[in-house]
Amino acid sequence: MTEDVGVDEELLTIGAFAARARLSAKALRLYDRLGLLAPAHVDGTSGYRYYRAGQVEHARLVALLRQLDMPLARIAEVVEAGDGPEAADLVTAYWADVEARFAGQRALADYLRGRLSGRSTEMYGKFVVETVDVPERVVITETRHTLADELPAWIGASLGRLESAAAECGGLSGPPFVVYYAEVSMESDGPAEACVPVADERAAREWLARQGRTRDHGVRVEPAHRLAFTRIVKAQVAQPQILTAFEAVERWMAGEGLEMAGPCREVYFADWEASGAQDPVCDVAFPVR
Repeated sequence: MTEDVGVDEELLTIGAFAARARLSAKALRLYDRLGLLAPAHVDGTSGYRYYRAGQVEHARLVALLRQLDMPLARIAEVVEAGDGPEAADLVTAYWADVEARFAGQRALADYLRGRLSGRSTEMYGKFVVETVDVPERVVITETRHTLADELPAWIGASLGRLESAAAECGGLSGPPFVVYYAEVSMESDGPAEACVPVADERAAREWLARQGRTRDHGVRVEPAHRLAFTRIVKAQVAQPQILTAFEAVERWMAGEGLEMAGPCREVYFADWEASGAQDPVCDVAFPVR
């Protein structure tokens, strides 16, 4: 929105203001359209934009935030917050997100270097792979197509919902797990299926009926099967560390002459919130025959 301008205020043309603010006229027009930096006055006849000299600091703030590669929507939040702790906290939160993303990319680069350089023994040798026989069991489920950045939050929320529902289904009869029917990445959305074993199939089907007609929830009887698995700590339940664990299991299976008998999964046997970074929390596993 164009600001009211007093008759004694100095007005600058868009070119003069751009020079002072060290922004291009094109950028100023873009920021105007996005609501980041409106001119103080727009001539109703010519459409020329004019700015107050006092807007220069505002313009420079926008330019500096852009140098952080901050998305325009988040710049708008910082600008709206004005000068002060709230705006500073928004910048801090954004940069924490950037550093977390860079840390993940750095770990992925290390993983790729190791994989491409042939350091397979070093990468996979630290994982101990075992097998376990799992009996037939009834599971209540929640299925979702999700990308990798949304996956951790969905796993926690969906397993929480299902574990709460287990009380209506005879109680828990085993650790919760997540099944991946296709790759989950930033380009592929699965689907993934959160599963909680319960003790009473009839009660579970009654619970499902109360959910109404939905494709998200289900009840099924999972037949008895054997799993090849390796146990990982909480710090490893992230990409690419967890990818290395899955690949270690696959390599072990090939060496043992075992065939994959179903989609891969993660079995969560420990309290996630109560666990530390180096505490074992999860088995990455494949059904085998």
